[in-house]
Amino acid sequence: MRPTPTPDSDGVADFGYAPTLDRSIGKFASFAAGVSYISILTGVFQLFYFGFGAAGPAYAWSWPLVFAGQLMVALCFAELASRYPVAGSVYNWAKKLSSATTSWLAGWLLLISSICTLGAVALALQITLPQLWDGFQFVGDGTGTYDFSINAVILGGLLIVVTTLINAFGVRLTALINSVGVFVELAAAVLLIVALAWHTQRGPEALLDTQGLGHGHELGYFGVFLVASIASTYVMYGFDTASSMGEETVDPKRTAPRAVIRAVTASFILGGLILLFGILAAPDLNDPKIGSADGGLQYIVLSVLGGPMGKLILVCIVVAIIVCALAVHTAAIRMMFAMARDNNLPFSSWLGKVHPTRKSPTNAAIVIGVLAIALLLVNIKEPAIFTVLSSISIVLIYGSYLLVTVPLLRSRLRKRWPLADAAAKSEFSLGRWGLPVNIVAVLWGAVVIVNLIWPRNEIYNSAPPYHWYLKWGGVLFVGAVTVIGLLLYRLRIRHRTGILPEHALAAPATGPGESAEPAAVTGDH
Repeated sequence: MRPTPTPDSDGVADFGYAPTLDRSIGKFASFAAGVSYISILTGVFQLFYFGFGAAGPAYAWSWPLVFAGQLMVALCFAELASRYPVAGSVYNWAKKLSSATTSWLAGWLLLISSICTLGAVALALQITLPQLWDGFQFVGDGTGTYDFSINAVILGGLLIVVTTLINAFGVRLTALINSVGVFVELAAAVLLIVALAWHTQRGPEALLDTQGLGHGHELGYFGVFLVASIASTYVMYGFDTASSMGEETVDPKRTAPRAVIRAVTASFILGGLILLFGILAAPDLNDPKIGSADGGLQYIVLSVLGGPMGKLILVCIVVAIIVCALAVHTAAIRMMFAMARDNNLPFSSWLGKVHPTRKSPTNAAIVIGVLAIALLLVNIKEPAIFTVLSSISIVLIYGSYLLVTVPLLRSRLRKRWPLADAAAKSEFSLGRWGLPVNIVAVLWGAVVIVNLIWPRNEIYNSAPPYHWYLKWGGVLFVGAVTVIGLLLYRLRIRHRTGILPEHALAAPATGPGESAEPAAVTGDH
């Protein structure tokens, strides 16, 4: 028994779900959800030191390359968002495009990635707060072997506690804080661009400076450029959050797709200008502190702007980090909720509960927070904690994206997408550009995964002691997450899959002991 979607269902009824979340998010808040996840100031400032240290000023060319690839993915997602703007968007889109197993794996990878990303973003406070005031360095003076990583875990853990409490309180408070934070971030980004442009020390030819890096590498400068590209790749993902908040967005079929595209485009323009003028305004590009974790772009800002102005920018960066962590936490909650209401996770009934007053998945918020803090504690004595968590997060989320873009491409080739009635129900379509855009999106995703999962000491074991299992950490962790997830689903979860009664638009017709897929699942099973 499958419910018949109503024309004004906003995509929820297409999956057999009854609306249980608070639909109160407007256009700017939807845009802010995507922008805050990407978070220009958080991402650009967090790993600038890594990109610059690995490949010099010329690493900035990775920024437009990453944008070009991610825009192709965003366009595919915008088309899907205009048709299915629902919580756990990647997971639910895969339902419509592929098998139940593929859908579950897409959700699983994105969920684990979001938890890793939450931890990685929370760690960004360590890059900024001690430079704002040395009193934030609670552990040692920052020069000890583990001072940096332990202090980062303390600051990050406290931030995750805060985001857990805010998300547990409800989406209205979350959206309000998010919108205010994004406004502050965008205003600060524009102010910073103008200030750095005013203090430029050199011309754009500096962007061709490789500083002689790459000598001795088997691939020359190209090899170190690939390593440095993680700094840009880390920033421009998570734009699907605007769609994942679709069930809580007013007029989501029009709002969500536009928010997805605007978020990634705005982030590219503002982030790119910050990178450009940051490099051109640096007093000395040969200063080793620019390529160190306790320096980076923050060091350039303080050196160039100095005094109150420099400190003000760093305060805005802290605001951006907090809002980014809040957005990542929110996205992770929506994915956990989406899978739980399909009975597709352990303890689904508990995880899928929506607070009767706040209309928010409170239990999921708490679990995400606990898991993210636990992940930080496991890595508390890992000097390369920033790059390890960042790389793993990107690999997992790009893997989940591929589990949507590949089936979407297959559907296009089989003439199954766009759907025949898409013109009546969809507000956004790629038209004849859909196939080439989709092909590039798939190829781009595959290239990024290979580049980031490729075992290299520079990313996974940058400081002694050097061990083979650390160097291969990305392959081992991602492989373990994938295999364990598939075994969990195939051997146990798939036999009891089905929309939980409290979330079902109409009860699935299954008898005692029978297995069932979610009421609205379609595709090749």
